[in-house]
Amino acid sequence: MSNPAPRKSLGQHFLHQRSVVDRIVAAFNPKPDETVVEIGPGTGALTFLLAPRVSVLHVIELDSRLVALLRDQVAHYPQLVVHQADALHFDFCALAASDRRIRVIGNLPYNISTPLIFWLLAHSRCMQDLCVMLQKEVAQRVCASPGSKDYGRLSVMVQQQCETLPVMTVAPGAFSPPPKVESAVLMLRPYRAPPHPVSNYPAFSLIVRTAFQKRRKTLKNALSGVVEEQRIRAAGIDPRMRPEQLSVADYVQLAAGTD
Repeated sequence: MSNPAPRKSLGQHFLHQRSVVDRIVAAFNPKPDETVVEIGPGTGALTFLLAPRVSVLHVIELDSRLVALLRDQVAHYPQLVVHQADALHFDFCALAASDRRIRVIGNLPYNISTPLIFWLLAHSRCMQDLCVMLQKEVAQRVCASPGSKDYGRLSVMVQQQCETLPVMTVAPGAFSPPPKVESAVLMLRPYRAPPHPVSNYPAFSLIVRTAFQKRRKTLKNALSGVVEEQRIRAAGIDPRMRPEQLSVADYVQLAAGTD
């Protein structure tokens, strides 16, 4: 079966440059006894290098044409399990054993990368790590430090749960068709014991989301109706600060006052 043409409606850009694929697999460093889950395998550039190296490789693909292509290879790769599913609604923890976490890898569709990251975070309890390809600007937001222009809700929510490690940047020519942006690969390693644990996660999420919806305002004004000025001060934070000036620890401290 020949490779299907990429579908613009699904934001498909198939990774094909072997040197890039090799570097990603080397950074991921799969082991023979591991269960790996690949998101968006496309035509299998990563898939067919990963499958012989792991115990089980689950791939999650929405496009029925690509699912058929991948299932044609199952006879050659008995470790391969193909799921036709939307990763945004997939239960990743259902693939984890009671005593072993899964590892996740994938070239995330750029048109859904941010909501998909949040969905993956909701399953991070059963994940050892994640190696993800993102649009470079999104990767920069994930890794951004307080006070920088890229720092925002995505930075805080990911960094509260995960250690973030940049791996490499990838030029458009590594894909077919080439995207109009550069890409970047990150390793995300969920903490077993977060340095800043959250006791009331819904409150934490609400505070972070509300603050960055009004990031140019002072914290007092941005969080009006959600966190009182007195509570901001009680957390040791100046209400005149702006949302992008607060660290992950600061936001966790603000949420602690809601317990």
